[in-house]
Amino acid sequence: MSSQNIYILGIESSCDDTAASVIFNGQILSNVIASQKIHEEYGGVVPELASRAHQQNIVPVVNQAIKKANITKEQLHAIAFTRGPGLMGSLLVGTSFAKSLAMGLNIPLIDVNHMQAHILAHFIDEEGFNKPPFPFLAMTISGGHTQIVKVANYFDMEVIGETIDDAVGEAYDKSGKVLGLGYPAGPEIDKRAQLGNPKAFQFTKPKVEGLNFSFSGLKTAILYFIQKETKANPNFIEENINDICASIQYTIIGILIDKLKLAVKQTGIKHIAIGGGVSANSGIRQALKAGESKFGWTTYVPKFEFTTDNAAMIAIVGYLKYLEKDFSEQHVTASARLKI
Repeated sequence: MSSQNIYILGIESSCDDTAASVIFNGQILSNVIASQKIHEEYGGVVPELASRAHQQNIVPVVNQAIKKANITKEQLHAIAFTRGPGLMGSLLVGTSFAKSLAMGLNIPLIDVNHMQAHILAHFIDEEGFNKPPFPFLAMTISGGHTQIVKVANYFDMEVIGETIDDAVGEAYDKSGKVLGLGYPAGPEIDKRAQLGNPKAFQFTKPKVEGLNFSFSGLKTAILYFIQKETKANPNFIEENINDICASIQYTIIGILIDKLKLAVKQTGIKHIAIGGGVSANSGIRQALKAGESKFGWTTYVPKFEFTTDNAAMIAIVGYLKYLEKDFSEQHVTASARLKI
C-alpha cells in the first residue's frame, strides 16, 4: 500500500471503553482496551461515570499501547482519534488528549468517524481474514447503532438503511433485563439460545418500510409476553429461559437477514461485511454464513477483537487517511451525533 513505514496511534473513547492502538502500515502492533466494570451495577452506561473513568485510564492505556508496540512516542507519524458519534463527555476526553499529544509531538492529528471505523476494521492486515472488495454492503450492529451502508470505497459511504428507534444491542439488553439477566445481556442470550428451541415462542417482526429497522415494538412485545406468562406461572422464566432466549434471538436474526436480503436485491451487491459489537453474536454469524449458499452472497467478519469498540479500527482509518494527507485542524471538536 505504501513504501513508507508509518506508525499511527489510534485512540477510541466513544462510550465506556478507553482504548489505544499502534498500527505499522496496515498491521496492528498493539491493541489495548480498558473496560469499565462500574456500569454493570446500573444495567447500562452512566455517561458521567464513563467520562471520569476515561480520564483515569487514558494515560496508562496510551502508554501501554506504545510500550507494547515496542516503539517510542517520537516514532509516531500521526494521532488518530474518535471524533464521534458517541457520548459527549467520553468523546471529549479522547479528543482533548489526542489534540494535546499531537501538538506536543508536532505531528498531524486525524479525526475518525466511529461508524466508518467499524466498517474499515475489515482492512486491518490480519492473517486468515479476507478484505471485502469494493463495492460492498456493510451491516453495523451494536448497542447504539443498526445500519446498512453501501461502501463504494474507503471514504465514499452511503447509509441506505438504519434503525428508526432502538438499536439491535438495546433490544438484547432490554430483553435481558426483563428476563433478569446481567448487563450486557447479548452474550448471555446468545449462549442460552444455543440450548433452546428457536420456535418455542413466536414474536411478530415489526413491519418497517424499505431498508430501515425498528426494535422498540419487539422489545414491548417481549415485555408484555413475559408479564402475561409470569402472571399465569410465576416460574415461567426459570422453566423456559433457554427457549425464550432462542426465540428472541431467532426473531432478531430474522429481522436483520430479511433486510440484508432486500439490500442485496436492491443494490445487486453480494459482498457483505459486518461489524460492531453485536456481530460477535454466534447466531448472527451462522445465519450470515448460511446465506452464502442460500442467497449466493459472500460474507466478511472481522477478527473478534476488532468487532467491539476498539482502537485498532481507529488506527487503520488513521493510516488510510494519512496516506491521503487528510489531516484535521487543532480546533476540531467532538461531535456526539456525527453522521457517516
